[in-house]
Amino acid sequence: MVRSYRSDWKIIMEILRSGLGKGAKKTHIMYRANLNFVSFNKYFPALLEGGLIVELDDPDGGSLYITSEKGKALLRLLNGVNEALAEKASAV
Repeated sequence: MVRSYRSDWKIIMEILRSGLGKGAKKTHIMYRANLNFVSFNKYFPALLEGGLIVELDDPDGGSLYITSEKGKALLRLLNGVNEALAEKASAV
């Protein structure tokens, strides 16, 4: 059985996608991105510190996290790279 690993940028894309819309709690982002706690904590703090994800107060208590405009711009860029690579791979 061949194991398939995701690249760092694909994991970052999944985290940024998970924060689109009204935002989500950390646990929901972690589950949507299909990450364990250790892997999540490798990426999430850097995205938060880089301003790609912002923290908001949740009216129900706690915090919500939402992808910022800077994060959305990066996500668009990474989607374009992903599409270009997929086209290149299918042409080979």
